[in-house]
Amino acid sequence: MDLQRRLNILAPRSHERRRVIQEAAHLYGVSEPTLYRALRERNRPKAIRRADRGVPRVLPREEMEHYCEIIAAIKVRTSNKKGRHLSTGESIRLLEEFGIQTESGLVKAAKSMLTRATVDRYLRQWGYDRYSLGKQPPAVRFQADHSNDCWQFDLSPSDLKHVKAPLWIQEGRGQPTLMLFSVVDDRSGVAYQEYHCVYGEDVEAALLFFFNAMSPKKIEGFPFCGIPKMLYVDGGPVAKSHVFQRVMGYLGIEVRQHMPAGKDGRRVTARAKGKVERPFRTVKEMYETLYHFHEPKNEAEANAWLMNFLLRYNSKDHRSEPHSRIEDWLANAPKEGIRAMCNWDRFCTFARAPEKRKVGMDARVSVDGVAYEVAPELAGELVLLWWGVFDHELFIEFGEQRYGPYSPVGAPIALNRFRAFKKSRDDERADRIEALAQRLVLPQAALESRPELAPLVDRPAAPVITFVDPDPFQEFTYSNALAAKRAIADYLGMALAKLPQPQLDFINAAVAETLKKRDLIERIQRHFQTQQGE
Repeated sequence: MDLQRRLNILAPRSHERRRVIQEAAHLYGVSEPTLYRALRERNRPKAIRRADRGVPRVLPREEMEHYCEIIAAIKVRTSNKKGRHLSTGESIRLLEEFGIQTESGLVKAAKSMLTRATVDRYLRQWGYDRYSLGKQPPAVRFQADHSNDCWQFDLSPSDLKHVKAPLWIQEGRGQPTLMLFSVVDDRSGVAYQEYHCVYGEDVEAALLFFFNAMSPKKIEGFPFCGIPKMLYVDGGPVAKSHVFQRVMGYLGIEVRQHMPAGKDGRRVTARAKGKVERPFRTVKEMYETLYHFHEPKNEAEANAWLMNFLLRYNSKDHRSEPHSRIEDWLANAPKEGIRAMCNWDRFCTFARAPEKRKVGMDARVSVDGVAYEVAPELAGELVLLWWGVFDHELFIEFGEQRYGPYSPVGAPIALNRFRAFKKSRDDERADRIEALAQRLVLPQAALESRPELAPLVDRPAAPVITFVDPDPFQEFTYSNALAAKRAIADYLGMALAKLPQPQLDFINAAVAETLKKRDLIERIQRHFQTQQGE
């Protein structure tokens, strides 16, 4: 310090400074560079932090980090959905008084060894705090290779909530909610949306929306249609519906649900459907805000206005390609082509809801005041009913056989017009077995001696029928020629054996040529009408 004071008195370029340095170096027995180095280090500013900063002084680093891991695990174990968890101080108390049983044994800390401030500091420093442990992993983006390989589906309540005059209202449930149904092609981003007035997430409205989405559109410039290979949905009531799953299975669509929140660690799985969630915001900000000027009367008018917006939306740029969304959908169509949608009649046969009911003794089933008269052999049996979602026909499944279709019938038969049901095969078989039982005679030798056991005979394997068309209720074709002839006999009102041989030959030729119900009945009708005219 004295040497520094003497040098500060002299000028910066004075020759006296060198002489002062030489005298001081000779006096203390050090070299001149050592003396200059000491002067430089003295003027250098010192660190404001300790040299052992970040190193625990109470415990070794390994032990302190082990305690921090246990305390962080306690916080994670005691966390709830609102983010509340056990505090650091309470965790230290449990660790000191009772200890924590781990895979390596009981871990118990000494009294007053851990403090809350110290533990909180090292939790933040070593990444054991709630923010560090709750950080989201990086997202993995996926994209289909071709158009209609994957559709993302979701529905959201409209910001309008209700329309003034909905086309359908269910009595006693108030005004339905205006719901926005949407599908987005995963590859191109083309969106198709519709409004439906529903009470909650209605499966019937969802099936009707999918039929419209997959069918060809009557609007020029919107070629989006076809059956997708996969449908990506959330775990809502629509995806969980057995009717919806059955219809999608008949159409050959794989329904895949994304995992709900909390089922895949820290990852927020709701972002997996972002391609269908984002158009909702676009529609509500760029289209539904115009409802402040003009409000639609019903959902039909709202859908007509919405289609004009969808044409503009799908003509916008693709998210990553240098062309529009609809152009990307056309350019990336699969080589084998777009799978065409079936007609409405076929789609109605797929949409049927099962229900177990017991048929009454009068061979009738009544639901909400609507009665259906079924086959007599089903009286008193517990059967599986298949109600049509879009029609009023009823099919019944009993054992391995299906019956129907049945249409609603009127009031009960008047007393003076009462008629008994015609005996079915089951009734005739039961009568025959009862009559045979009365005629049976058992020899007395059966009681006096021991009968021999018949050897077991291996049964041949049952024949396998190849699955061709998903026609579960056989509404368009007869199962075989015998069923077709029975239907013709019912239509004519007489047994086929009573017909002349030329007419019988014509019926046999027609049945051999086709088993389609409509074609076969029309051909029989024309033939007999022609003969009656002659």
